[in-house]
Amino acid sequence: MDVGCGSGALTIACAKRNSGSAVVGLDRWGKEYASFSKRLCEHNAKAEGVENTNFVNGNAIKLDFPDESFDAVTSNYVYHNIPGENKQELLLETLRVLRKGGKFAIHDVMTPRRYGDMSTFADVLKKRSYKKVELIDTTNGMFMSRKEAKRLMLKGSTILCGIK
Repeated sequence: MDVGCGSGALTIACAKRNSGSAVVGLDRWGKEYASFSKRLCEHNAKAEGVENTNFVNGNAIKLDFPDESFDAVTSNYVYHNIPGENKQELLLETLRVLRKGGKFAIHDVMTPRRYGDMSTFADVLKKRSYKKVELIDTTNGMFMSRKEAKRLMLKGSTILCGIK
């Protein structure tokens, strides 16, 4: 599942790399992001020749799926856009739908002001038996430079990844 799929680009990329899997893209498309829609996602998947996607309307605050529904969850620059919510609780809600042994990769602007202490959060996940939990700084030159991150207002961009 791709939480906050927008135009479907990441959902479609995951579906291409995992052709034997069904990949769900979830978003609450609306007026804030009027250029994105379920119809656009479906059009983009068709244009890419991808048939193993399903796009659904939903909300990251409360995912309408049972516990342990997915083998993998991903998200790219979504949670920082959700006002007033505890970001670590949002992450736990996303991880709730991940099966035991499932992989996760969540990329966002994880500044302490927005997310709190993410190192402590990673330790909490490890204590809950999550494995290979990592925080990967994406502003150190591998993805973008610190200067680019500052210019693009992406300071604090980090990937939280691991296995449940």
